[in-house]
Amino acid sequence: MYAPNVAQMYPDGFATTVRVEGLTDCLCGVSRPGFFDGVATVVSKLLLQAMADVAIFGEKDYQQLLVVRRMARDLDIPVEIIGAPTVREADGLALSSRNAYLDVDARARAATLIRALRDVAVRLRGEPGDVAPALAAAHRDLAAAGFAPIDYLEARNGDSLATAERAGRGTRLFAAAWLGETRLIDNIAVFDD
Repeated sequence: MYAPNVAQMYPDGFATTVRVEGLTDCLCGVSRPGFFDGVATVVSKLLLQAMADVAIFGEKDYQQLLVVRRMARDLDIPVEIIGAPTVREADGLALSSRNAYLDVDARARAATLIRALRDVAVRLRGEPGDVAPALAAAHRDLAAAGFAPIDYLEARNGDSLATAERAGRGTRLFAAAWLGETRLIDNIAVFDD
């Protein structure tokens, strides 16, 4: 196992930041400015230091997965970046260290996030067209379950993260919302591509 300490990763005088344009200007990049710069910088360093053949990133953090893929490709880092499916609790809630911060009541309501996304996907598969009405219904469901604020609830292209006004192959649904003091994120594909 390769596990460098902070001094090894950021020696005195460290002054370089890796920024991936485009993919970081939406979704979590809006509510967490600079976050993906830190991700791209540390992951590029780790990939170059470890020289692994393969690196696996979870699809729960789908935007991060795309950022890392683009960064590795653009910088010619010879590592295959693989996305691993999101692991979920029995009720569908995505596994996350953040779930430990949910009290019993909030934990019972937390699975509303994935249910709302799945409802949108089912609706869009059955009635292809404008995504706005389906997203509006999901927004109401999340608000009724106590999610506030809702940072985003959007349909986007799964490769470019461009906004998807209409659902089609490759469309993904993304959500980030607060339940009490805990910010939960999730995403799913509209179609099983």
